[in-house]
Amino acid sequence: MRSRGLPGRGTMTMSTHPVTTHRENAAPVLATEALACRRGARVLFTDLSLAVHPGQVVWVRGANGQGKTSLLRLLAGLSRPEAGRIAHESGRERVYVGHANALKDDLTVAESLRFLSRLHGFDTGADALDAALHRFGLHSRRRAPVRTLSQGQRRRVALARLCLAPAEALWLLDEPFDALDAEGVQALNSLLAEHAARGGSVLLTSHVPLTLSSPVPITLQLGEVA
Repeated sequence: MRSRGLPGRGTMTMSTHPVTTHRENAAPVLATEALACRRGARVLFTDLSLAVHPGQVVWVRGANGQGKTSLLRLLAGLSRPEAGRIAHESGRERVYVGHANALKDDLTVAESLRFLSRLHGFDTGADALDAALHRFGLHSRRRAPVRTLSQGQRRRVALARLCLAPAEALWLLDEPFDALDAEGVQALNSLLAEHAARGGSVLLTSHVPLTLSSPVPITLQLGEVA
């Protein structure tokens, strides 16, 4: 993976750690070439080339304003790059979960999860929804209105859709650990590990240190402004 910052605007470095996966030699599910991103008059990064393979978790790090969320939105197809190319493996689902939970206060927990899942075209059968809510400790609150939930519980609802995604989807997660308590962090770590083990891939941002140990995350560091 290769990247380069703009002169006077900072640098970007990629540090990698050994990753154990049963599909190490598989083609990448996502690759970028000489990618550049602009926000208004400011270019956030340029010449970003990376490849994400099955079974990998990539942690995008950097100070505020360095382009972490912008990068995820580019990779999700929600915005266009200033320059460069993004290639996705044909037929592989992309699942983007933004920093905002996108929940409606007047819906119940179960209704909210069903709505979010339908947006992605996921299985919204009663059994699948119940299992997803159990996974994040929300089944007992399934009939509770979203407006009665804490911020951590709202985040769990938003993340529960991942349980309904295709087995080998590419997950693009913006601050997924935000507002989670220790139990929520453990549930998400377990889900990330299982997803990677079955050949799924994850690219996420997080302002808190990751505690995921298998697979060991690969770090993409967006550099400090000079």
